[in-house]
Amino acid sequence: MAGQTSAEGTGETVGEARWAVTRELERRYPGLDREAIEFQVLSEGERGLMGVGREPARVLGRLTEVPVSSGATKLPERRAKPRPRSTTPSFPPATGPEAERVSEVLGAICGGIGLNATVVVGTGPAGLVATVEGDDLGLLIGKHGHTIDAVQYLVNAIVLRGQEDAAPVIVDAQDYRRRRETVLREAAERAAKEACATGRPVSLEPMSSAERKIVHLALQGRSDVATESAGKEPARCVVVVPSPPSE
Repeated sequence: MAGQTSAEGTGETVGEARWAVTRELERRYPGLDREAIEFQVLSEGERGLMGVGREPARVLGRLTEVPVSSGATKLPERRAKPRPRSTTPSFPPATGPEAERVSEVLGAICGGIGLNATVVVGTGPAGLVATVEGDDLGLLIGKHGHTIDAVQYLVNAIVLRGQEDAAPVIVDAQDYRRRRETVLREAAERAAKEACATGRPVSLEPMSSAERKIVHLALQGRSDVATESAGKEPARCVVVVPSPPSE
């Protein structure tokens, strides 16, 4: 029984490995309640250098409760962990055809990548904000937000097709947008400090145009540094340049 109630999965990320475990246990136990799976990260994986030394992420999953249809009973030695509460800011619910379309399209995308998630569409300061709620959202966010940025682009391309002046739809999960903005602002300040100390330009990591805008705005009020974008997509980045001393 122990071998049937646990499974190990691998993937590019921990989220993908968790999903592989979930699919395997659902294959064994159709109708399985996903909250009955307890995960243990065995390895977060290694990206390697140019493909050399790459190792996948590994996750072990165990059932805390076996479905009744399997003829088994609960496993007393383990308890399901409570689901963490969401810290994503809430916005007033959005209504109307556009909000419904956003929910429909984003829900279909989440289902297509294997996420059991709920989409909540609200009205943010600058337009619609579609928040994805559920488990394994690391798979949706991706490395440095590359996946969620691609999903956001796709949602806007479908929903706002032909609407040149429409406010873009923001797609968020686990308060990623706010957390990422904080990281970018802190990185901008560190780069400015280094540029002033060394007298040399400092290049930040490649990022999307929206993230580059955050960095530019974070430093635009400073007189000791200036910012500029350099490189070509997708490797385009912000360069923080020390300003010459005033005479």
